[in-house]
Amino acid sequence: MEQFKTMRGSFKKEDAYAHPKFVEALLEYIVKDLEQFRMTVGDASVGGMVICDSSKQAKALQEIFETNYGHSEPQHNMAAEPKLSYGEQEKANRMVTRSEVILHDVGDKDFRKDLVEEFKEGKIDILFVYNMLLTGFDAKRLKKLYLTRVIKAHNLLQALTRVNRTYKDHKYGYIVDFADIEKEFDKTNRDYFKELQGELGDEMQHYSDLFKKPEEIAQEIEMIKDTLFQFNTQDAEVFSQQIRQINDHGEMLKIAKVLGDAKSLYNLIRLSGNYDFLNELDFRKLAILSREANNRLALINTKKALENDLDNTNLLNIALEDIIFSFTKVKEEELVLADQLKNILQKTRESLGGNFDPRDPEFISLREELERLFKKKNLNEVSKEEMNSNIQELEVIYNKAVELERQNQLLAQKYEDDKKYARLHKRLMEKDPITDKDRKLAEVLMELKAEVDQEIDQNNRQMDNENYVEKMLQRIVVKQFKNKLPLAAADYKRVNQLLVNEYLNEYRGNIA
Repeated sequence: MEQFKTMRGSFKKEDAYAHPKFVEALLEYIVKDLEQFRMTVGDASVGGMVICDSSKQAKALQEIFETNYGHSEPQHNMAAEPKLSYGEQEKANRMVTRSEVILHDVGDKDFRKDLVEEFKEGKIDILFVYNMLLTGFDAKRLKKLYLTRVIKAHNLLQALTRVNRTYKDHKYGYIVDFADIEKEFDKTNRDYFKELQGELGDEMQHYSDLFKKPEEIAQEIEMIKDTLFQFNTQDAEVFSQQIRQINDHGEMLKIAKVLGDAKSLYNLIRLSGNYDFLNELDFRKLAILSREANNRLALINTKKALENDLDNTNLLNIALEDIIFSFTKVKEEELVLADQLKNILQKTRESLGGNFDPRDPEFISLREELERLFKKKNLNEVSKEEMNSNIQELEVIYNKAVELERQNQLLAQKYEDDKKYARLHKRLMEKDPITDKDRKLAEVLMELKAEVDQEIDQNNRQMDNENYVEKMLQRIVVKQFKNKLPLAAADYKRVNQLLVNEYLNEYRGNIA
């Protein structure tokens, strides 16, 4: 190691890392590691790729590989060889015997394309690259990536996901980090998470919205009205013409965001039961305008990308981290991308937001559990340890919410997907259940539903008269329950009040 440090002081960094003494030790570790990996996973078909510190190092790796381990071209022995045992054959299959280097100055485009195809077909064990194949390269058998330099920003995430493709029974890809990418990974993950929030909506803001007070809802409605004041929000065609005049990305993003917020606010109002706010904005119309705004924003983004001719080619890093010369395995851990945290945040929120029965005690319990988690810790933290902890806790809530929704949908299907009666069924079976059998209650409610719906279909205008609706439903409730499931007087009143609320809420548009 001291000799290597001395050489680093005498040469350029890339020359030191491409020195035969360094490269030979590095290559020995990589070859042994890949062969051991193939044995561990029981699959000799998986391949590896080394992202090198420089093109000079990549060429040196290939040269020494050919000398020490094999040839770039497969060899065909003419003489017959003794038949190997099964174990010996498996060991032979795991051996790393062919590598190739893919660089912009080695061969022409067709030559490099042929090498890529050969790697995908399993004819090449390992590839040495520098700047090429870091993005857009999709070889499913690539399951081991060796990093000998720190890659910056988006290129790092792009490179890491090269090993994340589905292949046979392999659930994960693996990274061997010689360059200590942890700090860069955490920084890039944080930056990427912020970018996701900026482009796709701040997921943490959605969580804050879940717990808004009525006065906060009123303030947001006013903000939406103020932002959209200059536009015609009553006529989608005129609105579309107006926003076509906007070419500024920031201005269009602001409009698209406020319309997206309106959609989220509509769901929040329904979720919280503050139905009076639904009359403050034409939410159905705003949903249409939101699509128009997003289409315009997408067009501006496309135009911007074409004008800038964005180049994703990775630039040479001039300040790389020191590579570890000992090449001993230090630790093994899972790299969690910010995408995973954002996805579970979004899935958990949407699983609760999509529940059609927000008054269910179990739903209320899950919502309160999520609120406690949200207030207790910063779900937006994106270090590996914090992300793993937050993801695990969110997954517990998400799985419970999914199971609750599954049960809700099953019950709704019993009533021809009429969610009013699914909610009514649940309320009657929760506290002081009116029967000990769900099936018995469902039989009565199905006949009740048929008669009530027929009555309303014959004269829909009667729904404007709340007193009439209450008396009409009371008559049918007593009739249906009297012979099949007799109730106490207080229970008749309870059933009727729940039913009246369900029908009037639906008629007034308070429950979707």
